[in-house]
Amino acid sequence: MSAVTLAVVHTKYNLLETARVPIAVIGSLAFPTLAFCLFVLPQRMVVENPEYATAAVASMVVFAFMSASLFSIGLDLADQRAKPCAPYLRTLPGAPGARIAGLMASTLIVAAVAMVPLLVIGGLFTSAAPQPLDLLAAIGLVIVTAVPSALIGVIIGTTCGPKAAIAVTQVAMFVLAFGGGLFLPPLLFPDWLDLVSKFLPVRQAREIVVGTALGTGAPLWALLGILAWTIVLGALAVWLYRRDEGRRYR
Repeated sequence: MSAVTLAVVHTKYNLLETARVPIAVIGSLAFPTLAFCLFVLPQRMVVENPEYATAAVASMVVFAFMSASLFSIGLDLADQRAKPCAPYLRTLPGAPGARIAGLMASTLIVAAVAMVPLLVIGGLFTSAAPQPLDLLAAIGLVIVTAVPSALIGVIIGTTCGPKAAIAVTQVAMFVLAFGGGLFLPPLLFPDWLDLVSKFLPVRQAREIVVGTALGTGAPLWALLGILAWTIVLGALAVWLYRRDEGRRYR
């Protein structure tokens, strides 16, 4: 069985395992929309302005993918590594990375489904009105730009135990969400914070998705930054995973 086929199998069974816990599915689907209803809809200045509303919806979609990547991948991977069957799974034939790829793919699929009610609420109760092609492009880019967040989840899950992963994930989510301009628009940042936040992968993802949704285009610095983060975090995740594999075989 090829690595791609094995990754597809892992994706399938990760989705089935998630579906067996209805509250986990409901929570994953409702959390981004609930956050949007509580933090964005009460702001009439944002809701009634088409540009602000579109940017707010796009930011919350980025938040949906970021939070799903950090929590689902980080906590699930840490929990899997703590189970007694983990050493046995490593002795089975097949690429070890297929398990990680399957976990990442299933998480992104759940996040994509969670995006649907958020877009519906944003379309019905705000003035957001992106062009259809811009909307489709933004949806595709939000999935691609979520890869660095997924890799951060892999790093957390590989280096932390189940209890530590919860605390680290919560801190990482807050720092990345606030620093990335998902809770507060970067327009309101002081100059020093705006400069620092531009180096964060979530801020870069936000600028790419928001710029695409508004039809203004993604800034070059954000495109180069997200590419650099993907390469660096990917290399780090692979190295940490291989090191963890080697330790468990000793």
